[in-house]
Amino acid sequence: MRIGLTYDLRESYLSAGLTEEETAEFDRPETPAAIGQALKDFGHEPVAVGSLPTLVEALARGERYDLVFNIAEGLRGSARESQVPALLDAYGIPYTFSGPLTLALALHKGHAKHIVRDAGLPTAPFFVLKSGEPAETIPPLDYPRFVKPAAEGSGMGIDSGSRVDDQAGLEQRIRLLRTRFSGPLLIEPYLPGREFTVGILGSGQRARVLGILEILARTPEDQAAYGYLAKEEYDIRINYRPVPTSREPAVAELALSVHRLLECDDASRVDIRLDAESQPLFLEINPLAGLHPLRSDLVILARAQGWSYPKLIGAILESALSRSAADASGHP
Repeated sequence: MRIGLTYDLRESYLSAGLTEEETAEFDRPETPAAIGQALKDFGHEPVAVGSLPTLVEALARGERYDLVFNIAEGLRGSARESQVPALLDAYGIPYTFSGPLTLALALHKGHAKHIVRDAGLPTAPFFVLKSGEPAETIPPLDYPRFVKPAAEGSGMGIDSGSRVDDQAGLEQRIRLLRTRFSGPLLIEPYLPGREFTVGILGSGQRARVLGILEILARTPEDQAAYGYLAKEEYDIRINYRPVPTSREPAVAELALSVHRLLECDDASRVDIRLDAESQPLFLEINPLAGLHPLRSDLVILARAQGWSYPKLIGAILESALSRSAADASGHP
């Protein structure tokens, strides 16, 4: 099969003037290279396409692919992760990972939490503070609270200061984030319990839990929040401890339920934290999880289960091909 690879390279945006944190969601060159090598080892023909503008040019000149392995995050707009899948849908080209609607909903943590809460799945009380809205509009919530950008990924805007203990700290944090991010903010009670990230593979009723990692901070400043710097410097700031699903069945079940509820395809990673009573609560879901061969949480999680990198890529590809075949036949 001829498989296109769509991605956004971090170095391209750094050279264009974006900061390290602003490019946190984008990929290092070794990620598409590793995916491409895995696809080649499976007997396919990988074609490096790149970002959305390059894909547009390729399609316009008549390039076509049997499938696209999509990890493109997009640059602009609240639905930026949806842009490549939407274009591929228009051309009738199948691709890995979720479709435009799921990606747009999941990127906005507030929208995702609305759906999860209304479905009866556990998530903490929350409030989305829109751009320009004053802090006075925030309803009463317990302190300490947690404040983060509502529509950013890779821990952007999250650090030890994300936990605020009073109204003055809340207003100060809101002012700081508004100097760095233009979008809405998510405000919710701070959850003091253990934190987990859960890997899910597959789509619909075929989806299954790949494994659970507990995220353990090595430094006091990371205990309050698993943020951007903690993820960047995970090897010196974070310990990942594999947890059998049998020991945390409620965590596994919540993650799988959210993956299915939001109609995620092929793979996702779900973040869950325990409250003061040790009840697991949904934080957020990443249906376009990073695939760096060493650094990304989903890859670390798969490795903890004894999976090689090619095995993980193969499972994602197999799921996408299965969906494509079902769509072609008209069967679910």
